[in-house]
Amino acid sequence: MSDTTPHSAQTSAAALERGRTVRDFARSELFDRTFREGMELVEETAAYLDGEGRRDSKILSRAAALAYAAESMKLTTRLMQIASWLLVQRAVREDDMTPEAACAPRYRLNARKVETEPSHAELPIALIEYVVRSEKLFDRALYLDRRMYLDGQDETPENPVLSQLGMLEAAFRE
Repeated sequence: MSDTTPHSAQTSAAALERGRTVRDFARSELFDRTFREGMELVEETAAYLDGEGRRDSKILSRAAALAYAAESMKLTTRLMQIASWLLVQRAVREDDMTPEAACAPRYRLNARKVETEPSHAELPIALIEYVVRSEKLFDRALYLDRRMYLDGQDETPENPVLSQLGMLEAAFRE
């Protein structure tokens, strides 16, 4: 007879541990700083796009204006994804949402598509800076998301070699 824990108990223990990890993060100084940084970036970017950015875009060539519009739409979308993710974590912190609910795919971040083509040369430097800042923040949030919600979860592919070794160990223990 094997002394391993049944799969459902392992899954339950993993879910409890994940819940603790999510709550610990939501109550951490790291979350406070990330939340503050994210919301400030959303506000700064909105102010730029509605003010100085609007003026900047009017003096661009037609091709640069199209690139500006595309970049600002991607930037806005990325920031809204970050803000939504941060608000979900805050809901967990304030016990308005359970960590298990926060784990639902609709609340999770999807990996961002990394652009390989260079931006238009005429784009205002302020827009480029907001894009870079938002990409760095998104990558950090994505890293935290994966660490909290995927590490140790059944969604991650199992290593076939380790699986075979585990079965051999179990067979020789009996």
